Amino acid sequence: MKTAIVIGATGLVGKQLIHLLLEDARFSKVCVFGRRSLGIQNLKLEERLIDFNKPDSWQVLVTGDILFSTLGTTLKQAGGQQAQYKIDHTYQYQFAEAAAYNDVPVYVLVSSASASPDSKIFYSRMKGELEHDVKKLPFKTINILQPSLLVGNREHARFGESFGYKALSAFNSLGLFKKYRPIQDRIVAKAMINAAINALPGVHVFSLDQIFKLAD
Repeated sequence: MKTAIVIGATGLVGKQLIHLLLEDARFSKVCVFGRRSLGIQNLKLEERLIDFNKPDSWQVLVTGDILFSTLGTTLKQAGGQQAQYKIDHTYQYQFAEAAAYNDVPVYVLVSSASASPDSKIFYSRMKGELEHDVKKLPFKTINILQPSLLVGNREHARFGESFGYKALSAFNSLGLFKKYRPIQDRIVAKAMINAAINALPGVHVFSLDQIFKLAD
């Protein structure tokens, strides 16, 4: 049985991922690193409350079989581009780097369908730069999932995403923008686990259509 490491467990996909991992007999331990407790009681769950700004205090603790990375925030919640970049890129990269050098073999990252290091859009460029940087780390397997608009029960409602969901759904009904159709949080979480369990050596990037298939 395997030990899963998770960051971003309080987020939309992260919450679904934790529930699936705790129910999955293939995992004997689910080790969550974060700033606050999940408030879940389970014998398989191990929580480590950390300060991401102090990597020296947690780097050696990042050990296991698979690192699942779903950490992220919004520009509004972060308070600016610099703060969002720190959470969405710097924290995720530093954590992945620690896992790689602690010989964690498999890494699974939730990115974005729009990710590109050359994008003129800040969010897309940030996600693209993270993908570019983590691909250089010495994991045996790197799986990057690129979902479109995520749908689920968020702790904080996002007006922009609600509007985007309605607009995309309308276009999708006309056969347009299928590449960016919304996807449920639980589907992404299932796909992450399947990608990790069936991990093949090398770097693998999964588009939206491939994520739907991977979750089956």
